[in-house]
Amino acid sequence: MGLGEQISPPDPPKRANGSTTASIKSYAPATGELLGEAKVYSPVEVQAAVERTRIAQEAWGLLPVEERAERVLRFRDAIMDRAEEVVDLLARETGKPRHEALSHEVFALADLITYYCKNAASILAPREVPLHLLKHRRSVLHYVPRGVVGIISPWNFPLVIPMGDTVAALITGSGVVIKPSEVTPLIALKAKEIWDSTGLPEDLLQVVTGFGETGKALIDAGVQKIVFTGGVATGKRVAAACGEKLIPCVMELGGKAPLIVCEDADLERASRAIVFGGFANSGQVCIGVERVFAHESVYEGVVSRVTELSKKLRQGDSMAELVDVGAIIFPKQIEVAEKHIADAVAHGAKVEAGGQRKEGPGQFFEPTVLSGCSTDMTVMREEIFGPIVPIMKVSSDEQAIELSNDSHLGLNAYVFTTDRDKGRRIAERIEAGSVVVNDVLINYACPETPFGGVKDSGFGRVHGDDALRDMAEVRHINFDRIKPPSKDPLWYPYSHKTYQWSLRGLRALFSGRGLLQRIGELL
Repeated sequence: MGLGEQISPPDPPKRANGSTTASIKSYAPATGELLGEAKVYSPVEVQAAVERTRIAQEAWGLLPVEERAERVLRFRDAIMDRAEEVVDLLARETGKPRHEALSHEVFALADLITYYCKNAASILAPREVPLHLLKHRRSVLHYVPRGVVGIISPWNFPLVIPMGDTVAALITGSGVVIKPSEVTPLIALKAKEIWDSTGLPEDLLQVVTGFGETGKALIDAGVQKIVFTGGVATGKRVAAACGEKLIPCVMELGGKAPLIVCEDADLERASRAIVFGGFANSGQVCIGVERVFAHESVYEGVVSRVTELSKKLRQGDSMAELVDVGAIIFPKQIEVAEKHIADAVAHGAKVEAGGQRKEGPGQFFEPTVLSGCSTDMTVMREEIFGPIVPIMKVSSDEQAIELSNDSHLGLNAYVFTTDRDKGRRIAERIEAGSVVVNDVLINYACPETPFGGVKDSGFGRVHGDDALRDMAEVRHINFDRIKPPSKDPLWYPYSHKTYQWSLRGLRALFSGRGLLQRIGELL
């Protein structure tokens, strides 16, 4: 998620016990209204929170995975009971439409919790690894709790991102400490309140609010894993800090998703996908459509239809009216959008729709469509993270693939074509963690599949069965199938005779069509 740099105010004053007197104020981006405040946790307080979670985790980790999953389902049910309350707070603190708060956050989280709770027992069950040579031995992998997992989360999806990772950690038997974005702290605190209302162990899940110092303190507090979602620059610093302490980490960073419109694409579906994929959450989506490469034969049609659809979008405060596009959560992104547009126009792009701050209260920027774009424009090279869709004409699918891969980021990509096989062939050549054919954004809603990026978009994965196993710690146990002899021929004392036998065995197994290959052919 390209979220810009964390806000880093001067260190707040501290009391004698190490706590701070400072607080974070959360404002509604659509109205400027003060919604509430959250305390700033000092390093001392973060350390104490981690220690409380560690104590609670010891008992939690001893429970069978089936029981942990059953208890976590109570958290899901509590969220469902208070879904409209959660949606309202999401809409107010992020400025996103209530429809998106419901479907992109609450629904997606409920589905992910349900999938993991239903399948965790089989996913995390001990797995035997067949040994190809040492048939007298057996190897079994066990998945055990790590301890305490730290989650540093962003402001654009302040419920589904941290809580999805939280649930994965809890089901594997770990405890969790969340450091939410200082821009949207109230959502995480609401999730904590709901967790506490279920009767589940309160200290097992902690939320420590604050600025950059608080996130650093979480890494320094002795956690066993960090999951970070944020900007590339901050992510590199977090990864370096984790590396210094040998803490396993997942980095889910920025995206610059290309969307290729092939010559044979369904132009109506492709155009609607561009508008939705580019302007959902006001473009503040790491997998949002940030570059459109349209084949020259359909380019004019794409520009015309995307422009037409964009001009019909309703923008405003979703708490006051029915809207399609909401506010900009982090005001700095408006400045970023303006700079991209100015640079694009200076290099020959045309503003087909939008392009301006919206007058009146709140942080709004019009959904913007740019045509005539080229790769020398920042809007085609750097992450936008705002409501801008730049469209560029290409002469072939090959050129579109080449330009799609010409980026330091590789999180998501999209291909539109009516030829399903061609779509898959193109998708397989694009350098991105996920490529979606004839749809947009939908892969994040697939809890069975891994989500993450390549290149500067990060490393590691969330979601999917492997990510759940990676949230645990794998232990390998190797044991004998039959009673072993008292003396092993490979042990001391060495002799010339054992060396010769070993050499003969080596050649029999691995020279030419060795014994292993011949046995394999017979089988």
